[in-house]
Amino acid sequence: MQEHDARVLRGAAIPTAVVGLIAMIVAFAIAGTHGLIGAVLGTLLVIVFFAVSAVIIAWTGERRPELLLPVAFLVYTTKVGILAAALILFKGTTAFDSNVLALTTLACVIAWLSGHAFMSMRVKRPYVEPVSDAEPVEEQR
Repeated sequence: MQEHDARVLRGAAIPTAVVGLIAMIVAFAIAGTHGLIGAVLGTLLVIVFFAVSAVIIAWTGERRPELLLPVAFLVYTTKVGILAAALILFKGTTAFDSNVLALTTLACVIAWLSGHAFMSMRVKRPYVEPVSDAEPVEEQR
């Protein structure tokens, strides 16, 4: 992973973790242990899903940049499928508060996307790799 990709990943993960921690405190105060478990699961769900997809896309960009769009689409559809399967699997569970899970997940997604957008604007990502002085420059005809 390149340095600018790591900065963007940290810039998204740290605010998400802070929002998740706040959600855990509030959920524990309002809904007790079941709320805390729902908030922890919601926070982990967002951080793990988004971090894994960012790492996969960065890895693809370094090795095969022409495959970025298909890989990003595949990662996105896989995330949606796994999330749908998890929602179906945990439908009606009493192990945690599902409302807290949903609200925490929503808050963490907003925090992740905001942090990612903010850091993407601030990081100086090279779009063109400059030619070094040691390499000969080909003349155009």
